[in-house]
Amino acid sequence: MPEILLHYIWEHALWKGFEQTTTDGQPVEILSVGEHNRDAGPDYSHARVRIGDREWVGNIELHVCSGDWFRHKHQTDKAYDNIILHVVRTADVPVYNSRGELIPQCALQYPGDRDYLTGLLVTAQEMDSARQRIGCAERLLREPGLLTDGWRKTLLRKRLDCKQASIGRLLEITKNSWEHALYISLARNFGFHTNSVPFEQLAINTPLSYLQKHRNSLFQLTALLLGQAGLLEDCGTDEEKIRLAKEYAFLRTKFRLTPLDASLWKQARIRPQNHPEVRIRQFAQLLYQSEGLLSRILDARDPKEMAQLFDLHPLPPEQSRVRPVPPVGKSSVDILLINTVIPYKYAYARRRQQEQQAAEVMAMMEQIAPENNVIIRQWRVLGQQIRNAADTQALLHLYQNYCQQQECIHCEVGGRIFELDSLPS
Repeated sequence: MPEILLHYIWEHALWKGFEQTTTDGQPVEILSVGEHNRDAGPDYSHARVRIGDREWVGNIELHVCSGDWFRHKHQTDKAYDNIILHVVRTADVPVYNSRGELIPQCALQYPGDRDYLTGLLVTAQEMDSARQRIGCAERLLREPGLLTDGWRKTLLRKRLDCKQASIGRLLEITKNSWEHALYISLARNFGFHTNSVPFEQLAINTPLSYLQKHRNSLFQLTALLLGQAGLLEDCGTDEEKIRLAKEYAFLRTKFRLTPLDASLWKQARIRPQNHPEVRIRQFAQLLYQSEGLLSRILDARDPKEMAQLFDLHPLPPEQSRVRPVPPVGKSSVDILLINTVIPYKYAYARRRQQEQQAAEVMAMMEQIAPENNVIIRQWRVLGQQIRNAADTQALLHLYQNYCQQQECIHCEVGGRIFELDSLPS
């Protein structure tokens, strides 16, 4: 058992309901687990426990095995002389302080289900990560309401403003073509983080105007995009890909194109549905079936209508001349809505100074399921409510632009903590 898991069990009182005793049989009642010490010295201070009929207040040290006490040389460290209880998973040897005094030990009892403990370990690791990366983690654990809904709304707007600025830079590159800028952004987000950079480069190296000349042929769109991605170099005996490679050779000469190096794509240890070839085929089909995609996105009234734009309608192989592709999963569609569709609707409204419409677009985030990633899980273990994509986008912006940058002084949470700690006691 990792020690971090024992800490999590201790802090969250998962020992409740189990009889606790010292190694010499005295009953132990845990009245307060104490305050976690992240610096040198005992693990917890100001703990309160009753051993037998006597109550103690002081320091607690946790180890997986009693022998760790000696491996860490606590028996010679005076900082550990005031330990009131040594909490372990396995009590294998008696332990003493630097004065030679025997320290009471408790082999902590708690639920022993393996699957349950595995889940706890993941949570414990996320909790430890949150404490290391989020400066006010300990305070938020005690007072989660310090992070208000008002601050979340402000953070969401700031995040969308940042995305609007990125869209503005793309508009400069594409000579103010919203449709071309959308094409590049959509391609990048079709890479879904793992392959976002090569997917974006693929879109930049394959001008939208070339694709539009062949938008009525799914076969040619697929050939052009897979060929430009460098994924038609080795077709083996795959007859469909051999036909696509021949078509790409013609289109490459026609448009004087240069394909990407296939090594840019991350293909190892990726789920089949996220393989770059699958995503490129899906992207080709989206372009094929979505004439006037920008207008349709701007006209969509709610996330449900937006999501329908990504429903792929496979054609019979004899008609399309390419193999059918799997549908884009719901979670992937939500990511596309969060990172591309809503930011473009928001940026378009802001550019036209339609502030009411921009606010309505921002509110659409509340109708989309929350994201699930390591950063969001850190906020969740700190007791933060995660209700929808508006929450996750706000918390991602908070973490990336305040916590990581140590901009606590400019954060509403940091400001409130400073004010509260400045009040006279």
